[in-house]
Amino acid sequence: MTEPTAGGHPTKYWHRLDDGRVQCDVCPRFCKMHEGQRGLCFVRGVAGGEVVLTTYGRSSGFCVDPIEKKPLNHFLPGTPVLSFGTAGCNLTCKFCQNWDISKSREFDKLQAHATPEAIADAAVKTGCRSVAVTYNDPVIFLEYAIDVAEACHARDIKMVAVTAGYITPEPRAELFRHMDAANVDLKGFTEGFYKNLCSGSLAPVLDTLKYLKQETDVWFEITTLLIPGENDGEAEIEELTAWVMDNLGPDVPLHFSAFHPDWKMTDKPNTPMETVVRARKIALKNGIRYAYTGNVHDPEGDATYCPNCAAVVVGRDWYELGTWAVETGGNYTGNCAACGTVLPGVFDGAPGDWGRKRMQLKLSPQTS
Repeated sequence: MTEPTAGGHPTKYWHRLDDGRVQCDVCPRFCKMHEGQRGLCFVRGVAGGEVVLTTYGRSSGFCVDPIEKKPLNHFLPGTPVLSFGTAGCNLTCKFCQNWDISKSREFDKLQAHATPEAIADAAVKTGCRSVAVTYNDPVIFLEYAIDVAEACHARDIKMVAVTAGYITPEPRAELFRHMDAANVDLKGFTEGFYKNLCSGSLAPVLDTLKYLKQETDVWFEITTLLIPGENDGEAEIEELTAWVMDNLGPDVPLHFSAFHPDWKMTDKPNTPMETVVRARKIALKNGIRYAYTGNVHDPEGDATYCPNCAAVVVGRDWYELGTWAVETGGNYTGNCAACGTVLPGVFDGAPGDWGRKRMQLKLSPQTS
C-alpha cells in the first residue's frame, strides 16, 4: 500500500475485514488497506473507513483521436473520438507504453478538471461521435467512467472503454452496461507472462472476454502487443487465436501491435514487422476473419476484407481511410458493397473523414 489519501468520491465495491482493514473488490488484486492507505492502483484508497476514488473528475488531459487509434476498426470508422484518462493502473506492466500516466505518483499537479457533463458537451462541440476512457484503465476510475457515459448517452454520444479487462464480475457488469464499445488488451496468453511482467493473472481477462461475447451487446475488439522473446512465439499465437475461435467466434477482430522499448523494458528491441505480419497470418489461417497489424506501416494488414468475396471493404493507410465499399442500413449495420455479406461491427452512413489528426483540448471544469 502507498501514501495516505485525502478523501475522495464514494465507491461501493469494497467490504470491511475482521482485522479492521478494508478490502477493495473492484479488481482481482483485492487490495486490503488500513485507514489512509491506497491500493496498488494508487487512486482507490481508504478514507473514513470506506474505499474512495481520489481522481474523480480529474484527467491526464483530453485529445481528439481517430477511433482507429484505440484501436477499433469496426466501430464508426473514420470518426473522431474524445479520449481521456486519469492516473494509476491496477497492473504493473513492465512494457507499459503510457507509463507516464499509469505510473504517475505526482498527478495532482498535472490533472485537468472536468465534470461528466463538460466532457459530453466537448464531444458534441468537436463533432466526436464517441468518448473513450483510455490511456490508463477505466476499471480503476469506474465511477467517473460510468458518470461520463451517462452524460454522453444523454447527448447521443457513444462510450468506449480501452481496458485490460482485469476486473471482478459485479463491477464488470456495471461498467460494460454503460459502454457501447471496447478494446481489450490481451497482453499475452500464458499465466507466466501475466505474473512476471504484469503482476496479474490471465484467467480474469479471459473471463471478461467471454462475458463481453456471451452476456452483452458491447462491440469489442482485442489487441495483443507482441514483445520479442516474451509473447511472440508461433505456438503462443496459435493457442491464442484458437482460443478466440473456440470461445468468441471468428468475427471478433484481433489487432497484433508492434512493441517499442519503454518503461522497464528498454533492453528489448522493437518488434520486427514480419512478427506482426506472421501473427496476423496465423489468425487468418485459424479462422479469424478480421485480423490486423498495428504500430507498423502495413496497408494490407490495416485493411478490412469481405470474408466471402475477399474484396477490400475498408482500406486504411495508418489512420487514413481510403477504399470504402460498405453499404450501411438501419441499426448501425453494414454490408459488403460487392456481394452483400454482413460485416460485423457498428456502421452509420458514410465514413468519417477525421484521418490521422490528433487535437488536444482544454476543458472547463464546469458545464457550458
